[in-house]
Amino acid sequence: MSAVSDRLPTFPWDKLEPYKKTAAAHPGGIVDLSVGTPVDPVPELIQKALVAAADSPGYPTVWGTPELRDAITGWVERRLGARDVTHRHVLPVVGSKELVAWLPTQLGLGPGDTVAYPRLAYPTYEVGARLARADHVVYDDPTELDPRKLKLLWLNSPSNPTGRVLAKEELARIVAWAREHGALVVSDECYLELGWEADPVSVLHPDVCGGSYDGVVAVHSLSKRSNLAGYRAAFLAGDPAVLGPLLEIRKHGGMMTSAPTQAAVVAALGDDAHVREQRERYAARRTMVRKALLKHGFRIEHSEASLYLWATRDESCWQTVSHLADLGILVAPGDFYGAAGEKFVRVALTATDERVAAAVERL
Repeated sequence: MSAVSDRLPTFPWDKLEPYKKTAAAHPGGIVDLSVGTPVDPVPELIQKALVAAADSPGYPTVWGTPELRDAITGWVERRLGARDVTHRHVLPVVGSKELVAWLPTQLGLGPGDTVAYPRLAYPTYEVGARLARADHVVYDDPTELDPRKLKLLWLNSPSNPTGRVLAKEELARIVAWAREHGALVVSDECYLELGWEADPVSVLHPDVCGGSYDGVVAVHSLSKRSNLAGYRAAFLAGDPAVLGPLLEIRKHGGMMTSAPTQAAVVAALGDDAHVREQRERYAARRTMVRKALLKHGFRIEHSEASLYLWATRDESCWQTVSHLADLGILVAPGDFYGAAGEKFVRVALTATDERVAAAVERL
């Protein structure tokens, strides 16, 4: 076991504990804007669907019910503009983080294979490469990478942590390059519903993939759009030649979404109203926090989408974390996401209206 854990970096969030204690000591209590965990209620129609399926004594299937696959294929076509999506093009997973961490292993990657991800990125992309003993490399423009050993190319648009959105033309260029060199493109699109100053596009859109899903897979989560982080509900869509073998592997591993959660996802994907309502909540919080940060002397870069503001005072990120902790506000240091973030902090919008108002007042 130690041989596996020794491959992994130190869990970054442990470093925040002293600052969390400082923020918690503020007379008005802590405003935790460090982790992007939803705080608003699970929509009632989703809760009802979960409860209605609570009497589920048998094992669920890894591929999910036909109703779940219908819901996923329908949403992918309706929301992402994908065409001719069948059950073979989709696969439910137990939350997207599990998928990101174990995908390189399940793809059979190992020593001598390369996994690439953005220079500023969700730390679990690196973790997944390390678990598989594969090499990992960061990029600014993936088409400048050495393609010879590149097997898995992660895209993330909208980006965590920066909120940057890749344009349709950029995505198409990258997909074409990866296909030319035989690299699998996996696009983490978990924040696609949360575009503010840009309209995020999926790799499954025909203008990006040319109407073919060869060599492309999209990752989607219901954690942010539907407040279902506690349900562990996500799915893949794309190349059947990739998803078919993954399904078989995950059957052997028992990686199945619970039956009540599957029913909840059917309800969630079939309703767009609750997504619009949640967007409005986040939009209002974003406007308030952004204005307060700018008045406080911060500069904000990118942040045109997602649940975060990528902010800097042109100083060490830990100096900024300390400054805000003294105000009772906890944020994530930018170097959690790569050395290029050493002068930035990631400010999450996932706090109640009352806590957001408290942060704005302190700033």
